[in-house]
Amino acid sequence: MNDIENVQKPKLDADELHRLVLERLDALGFVNQGDILLLPSDDKAIVRQLHEPARHIELVRRQAWLRQHLPQFLPYFAHGSEIDPQRIHPVLIEVTSSTQHDLFRVARLLWALPFSQGYGRRLRFLIMDEANNKLIGVLALQSPPIGFPARDRLFSYPQPRRRKEELVNQTMDIQTLGAVPPYNRLLGGKLIGLAAASNEIREAYHRKYAGRVTEMEKSILPAHLVALTTTSAFGRSSIYNRLRYHDTPIAESIGYTEGYGSFHLMELYPLFREFLEERGISTRGGFGTGPRRKWQTIRRALDILGFENDFLRNGVKREVFLFRLVDNLESYMEGRTTEPKYRDLPFTDMADYWRERWLLPRAQRVDGWVTWDNAEIVKLLLVGEEVQYADDRNCE
Repeated sequence: MNDIENVQKPKLDADELHRLVLERLDALGFVNQGDILLLPSDDKAIVRQLHEPARHIELVRRQAWLRQHLPQFLPYFAHGSEIDPQRIHPVLIEVTSSTQHDLFRVARLLWALPFSQGYGRRLRFLIMDEANNKLIGVLALQSPPIGFPARDRLFSYPQPRRRKEELVNQTMDIQTLGAVPPYNRLLGGKLIGLAAASNEIREAYHRKYAGRVTEMEKSILPAHLVALTTTSAFGRSSIYNRLRYHDTPIAESIGYTEGYGSFHLMELYPLFREFLEERGISTRGGFGTGPRRKWQTIRRALDILGFENDFLRNGVKREVFLFRLVDNLESYMEGRTTEPKYRDLPFTDMADYWRERWLLPRAQRVDGWVTWDNAEIVKLLLVGEEVQYADDRNCE
């Protein structure tokens, strides 16, 4: 080994990283009042723009893969002229093959929120239009957070604590839900929201997880899926609000998150990791870290840099929704009964309801979907092309 190889790389300077954090927040429009960050506006357009840098990073990382695979999957995205609202026939397909996974991946990269693989138990679905073999939208579920204040306020969980964990782990969190263009302009997001509560989702969960031993506790949980939770992408949700199936509420608003998050600093995440690793602090994942690894890494780096605990309070409060899959949810989650009383919500019936309640009236009122060209998908995904956002009001 020569002398050059023996020269150690200088450590990332703390003062320089501190300055970069402040410059990044100033560029995004955050106001620093003491040790608390305030977002000057909760307008959806502003909040969406805050996510753009993190989304751009993910797109750049996946450019080689996209350029190789996008030609194969672009035909699954409809031109407006290929859609006849009267003939739309939604089918719900669990993602099991590599081709289905890749199509899901392409679709998910259209979201204004950065792509995430999810964590823990996971289920993914494609909702296809059987009339033309085009993609309507996608749905993804993942393990729920054990601690979730908006949800936990609803129940008096039994003791000991592990009972709460057993019960919470019979729910899932909606990680991704929405329609792709041009079906989003036909309120396809409402269809995907209804699909989340359908019998078919519960049945897919049971097929996949019945009898499976958990990795951390080495125990077998009941293969019941009794509820789903999710948060809106940009404040108040246009998909989940007033989402009903006849007289049955599907998504119930149960409050708002507290306005914490690290997405606004995600551009600096590689520097935070480098900063910690150079100081002998591991940033690798593993049991006990899960979805909070990036949060924990950024939080730890900010602590060392001298920022207060509230510095990740960004003011972006997301509306929290509960999807009841059983009628006796409270008694089940509180341990007063062991038998869930499932709702009977077949996907085909819910799709028929969506068609009459939302699709056909919407198709008569607006016509922007008719002229949609799926070449816009290329512009949305390939960095260096002329980029513009799809209308993702129904892509939460």
